[in-house]
Amino acid sequence: MAKKMASQGTPATAALAAAGVPFVLHPYSHDPSAASYGLEAAEVLGIDPKRVFKTLMVEVEGKLAVGIVPVSGTLDLKSVAAALGSKKAAMADPKAAERRTGYVLGGISPLGQRQPSPTVLDDSALSFDTILVSGGRRGLDIELAPGDLVRLTKAVTAPIGAKG
Repeated sequence: MAKKMASQGTPATAALAAAGVPFVLHPYSHDPSAASYGLEAAEVLGIDPKRVFKTLMVEVEGKLAVGIVPVSGTLDLKSVAAALGSKKAAMADPKAAERRTGYVLGGISPLGQRQPSPTVLDDSALSFDTILVSGGRRGLDIELAPGDLVRLTKAVTAPIGAKG
């Protein structure tokens, strides 16, 4: 098991291990032609898309922030801005998101980011015992309790998802 963990290691898994948080890795074969990384993960892993969350970087008042929403919907930019005490937000520049987090698009995890950012988790996550988020690379999801995700990312929870 330790050998498999080492081969799956990312800053996200290292952060969870260092914090002593229980988690389950869900590796899968990523298809580069997949239209949606998150929906691909849900489908390949056979998990309800409402329990699989995507990590999106947004810009609020010139600063980067993180919005985490179910892959079955979209991020409501007005709601994420309000949750962070602002009036509006925009999707972050992809290159800026990669520089800030240390991850590539499609593999940005809310955990173990190079520079942590203010984080908002869609409150629907709290209705599940566990949720899945990116493990820090395409083709790797991490299952953990939403409360642990909130604690480790210092996230606020708010209704920021919009049905897709």
